[in-house]
Amino acid sequence: MNINQIKPHGGKLINRILDQEEKQKVLEQIPGMTNISISLDRAKELENIASGLFSPLEGFMGEDDYLNVLELKRLSNGLPWTIPIVLDISGEDAGRISTGEDVVLDHHGVAVAILHIEEIYGFDTEIHSQNVFGTNDATHPGVALTNDMNELLLGGTIDLINEIETPYSDYALKPAQTRALFREKGWNTIAGFQTRNVPHLGHEYVQKSALTITDGLFINPVIGKKKSGDFRDDVILDSYAALLDNYFPHDRAAMSIFQTEMRYAGPREAIFHAIVRKNYGCTHFIVGRDHAGVGDYYHPFAAHEIFNEFDDLDIQPIFFRSFFYCKKCTSIASDKTCPHSEKEIVNFSGTKMRDLLLSGQVPPPDLMREEVAQAILEYDNPFVE
Repeated sequence: MNINQIKPHGGKLINRILDQEEKQKVLEQIPGMTNISISLDRAKELENIASGLFSPLEGFMGEDDYLNVLELKRLSNGLPWTIPIVLDISGEDAGRISTGEDVVLDHHGVAVAILHIEEIYGFDTEIHSQNVFGTNDATHPGVALTNDMNELLLGGTIDLINEIETPYSDYALKPAQTRALFREKGWNTIAGFQTRNVPHLGHEYVQKSALTITDGLFINPVIGKKKSGDFRDDVILDSYAALLDNYFPHDRAAMSIFQTEMRYAGPREAIFHAIVRKNYGCTHFIVGRDHAGVGDYYHPFAAHEIFNEFDDLDIQPIFFRSFFYCKKCTSIASDKTCPHSEKEIVNFSGTKMRDLLLSGQVPPPDLMREEVAQAILEYDNPFVE
């Protein structure tokens, strides 16, 4: 498959970013528009829609798309989509606006986008959570966020006016830029790797295994709201920079950030993550054990099985089960490649590595590269509070 033949989801890379002339016209109209305040997460969602990362979406979902995604894991036109992309507002804000109106979406005084309101509708948080997360347990982080949402949703197309500055601008490539980068590097096949963690040797094993069957590796960390105890964004980026600089051919790996919140929706989020990487230009997507999971809410391989429901994603999943260090094999292995007993196996214990790092120690070389550990140890506390 040639990179020029990899079409975005829905066939077209959406662009809802205003050019300078359009932006100037809109800025002149803003003083007469109703202003609605939004969070940083919603501002980043706007950027993702406008840049085409969420193609084919051109705005926040209307009720038909929203309900279809909840019930059928597809948009109302039948295209695969598993995570609602919605904008919630209070009843008080809803009382200030009406359908057919253009409103300004504002983050801390920055006019981020214009929303062309097509719908204002209600939703049920319990039905939302049960469908998206498979539970209504309020201790699930995605359910907790859903329970905190306002009672109404706004649907309509958007036009992006301003982006919110990020400290990671060097890594903030848009889909048009990653596609150009892949062409420049001559990559016809690209494996996308989603992460919210620092890399250990198991991750490196998975990445390099995928790289043996593709032309390039695209490391794509999630940068945004995470639960307490997850690694901080800057720590993830610095640790991956250390790994790529020291252990990957520079012409075979690239890294860019995916600015969004983690939803911890397990299998549904795995499909969503695959779609996003398809829009970036990836032909393959790595799916590991308990992808986007949290606690024991999902079967460890539920994120593998859900791909059986979608024969029209047009991105090839690469499934990995368990992987570990085998002292007998003297290498990283998996349950498909290693015949040895548990006494020979060293599992990649996240808890063990966290405890060592918090105590200022470098994990052993059968768990983590020293350069990666040193990058993490530059921080007094590498975890989200």
